[in-house]
Amino acid sequence: MSHPKLFIPGPVEVSAKTYEAFCRPMVGHRSKAFQELYAAVQPGLQTLFGTRQPVFLCTGSAWCVMEAAIRNLVRQKVLVCMSGAFSDKWFDVALKCGKAAEKLQVEWGRAIKPEAVREALARGGFDAVTLIHNETSTGTMNPLREIAAVVREFPDVILITDVVSSFTVVPTPFDDLGADVMLAGVQKALALPPGAAVFTVSERAFARATEVKDRGYYMDFVEFKKNAESNMTPTTPSISHLYALQSKVDDILTEGLEARYARHAVTNQMVRSWAVANGFEMFPEPGYESVSLTCIRNNREVDVAAVAQWMKTHANIVIDQGYGKVKGKTFRLSNMGDENEATVGALLSAMDRALAALA
Repeated sequence: MSHPKLFIPGPVEVSAKTYEAFCRPMVGHRSKAFQELYAAVQPGLQTLFGTRQPVFLCTGSAWCVMEAAIRNLVRQKVLVCMSGAFSDKWFDVALKCGKAAEKLQVEWGRAIKPEAVREALARGGFDAVTLIHNETSTGTMNPLREIAAVVREFPDVILITDVVSSFTVVPTPFDDLGADVMLAGVQKALALPPGAAVFTVSERAFARATEVKDRGYYMDFVEFKKNAESNMTPTTPSISHLYALQSKVDDILTEGLEARYARHAVTNQMVRSWAVANGFEMFPEPGYESVSLTCIRNNREVDVAAVAQWMKTHANIVIDQGYGKVKGKTFRLSNMGDENEATVGALLSAMDRALAALA
């Protein structure tokens, strides 16, 4: 039997083509061959980010960059937009980095509203805002463009945004948004093995970083920029991830970004329609549902653990039973990455069989 197919919010399924690229032979990370590889992947990554800025590879999870952004850019106080498990955690990260932080917190399943951001920033004293675009724990997509426009009303405030599970699912044009840091993990919609993140930084943020004296070593943005000028990384990178990233970026650009966005919209709507047809409700507030995964409220009070076990045993499929305090009260089905109408259709057919078997 093949390995269980993943329809969880990450890691997601990795294609054979991507695995093959991941397993290419090593080169020295200070060699000309590495420099050529690093340079070759830049134009495609810049297209995906919608930026003219360099795009960096971090060997580590997206949390490396999330913590680094706090360490590199916060001088006074950071406003942490909190709407679920991962955005909530960012507040703790800020405190553990020794930074002053204030919560802009909403109930899980609700979205951060631009008006609330404006009201908080108007009180003054902030020099940075953190925002998770797509809060994976609740399947809620915050209005990034509108919030970015609000932050731009406050010239001294840096916008740090996590697009970990929305990158290449919906448009997130860095330069056009006027964001200052944008980061994504590779194990979500990019459909690579976990262990790396990609990010880009504005000139304004680089200038801020030079003023901060305790940026740390491993994730010093200034060092990333300096090394990138010669197509290098500050420390030993995961070369395998760069090979895989090169392959995946080629795949995405061959498909076309607009076609990729449309595919995710179609497969996501398939899952939502299935949920409603089976008597379930969406967990996020209306109008703010994620496009990369669906967080479904367990209003039918089915045994989510039993459904997940049936899916793994009988359909060789892994689904998510909900995260943190809403585990079992919700369940999550992912459509991000390489999934298409056929694969999502197979997922939903198996879910039908699971519900029928456990009725």
